[in-house]
Amino acid sequence: MPDPSTTDLGPAAVRTVVVWEVVRDLVLELAGERPLTIVDVGGGTGGLAVRIAELGHRVVVVDPSPNALASLNRRAEDAGVVELVRGVQGDATDLGGQVTDNSADLIVCHGVLDVVDKPADALDRIRAALRTDGVLSAAVPGRPAGVLARAIAGQFERAQALLDADVDTWSFDEHGPRRFTRTEFETLLGRHGFAVDRVDAVRVFADLVPSALVDTEPGARRALLELERAVATRPEFAAVAGQLHAVARCS
Repeated sequence: MPDPSTTDLGPAAVRTVVVWEVVRDLVLELAGERPLTIVDVGGGTGGLAVRIAELGHRVVVVDPSPNALASLNRRAEDAGVVELVRGVQGDATDLGGQVTDNSADLIVCHGVLDVVDKPADALDRIRAALRTDGVLSAAVPGRPAGVLARAIAGQFERAQALLDADVDTWSFDEHGPRRFTRTEFETLLGRHGFAVDRVDAVRVFADLVPSALVDTEPGARRALLELERAVATRPEFAAVAGQLHAVARCS
């Protein structure tokens, strides 16, 4: 599959390319000349897993949705990597019962810790499944960005509630998917056996800039992507990022 950062940028690409580039480089760094065993928790229809498989690595996608897994299989077939991609129905706390301890080189966990009942249990299972030199790629929504978005929309009481919410006793019914500050995210990972290498700011501008502007102004989408790349590793922008992306190693 062509690298989306060098081909036509669809509307969703600006939100996903920066994370994909980090994951791709991480896979290349870990692999050397050997094939990796990679688990994509909550990988859904395989948008990331199939790209990884095209680099020559085996990927197990664990997802609770049978429909998503069916779409994953079709996508893998279309890309010619069906022999490298396996879908397993399950969740982050059991990994479908198909991922053994100390077996994965890399586990991808994007958009999962914000929706599971107990992120701690999910991380403990993921940590057990990783090899001693294994790596975790985890992505969660940023809390300050959510507060800002609600305030801009005039939802001041909801913004205050989100600001004051306790991430350890989060109520999905009250606040929706769990959101994290950078400190909360790093603390959670540290508590469950991970040493954080980096936390990137993702979707700093892409969630705020009107899509009509990006779609109609010549070159705007690529310029926006370049701006997202430029701020991703600048820690001050993590405070307003729509998503935080961490790379962490087993400690």
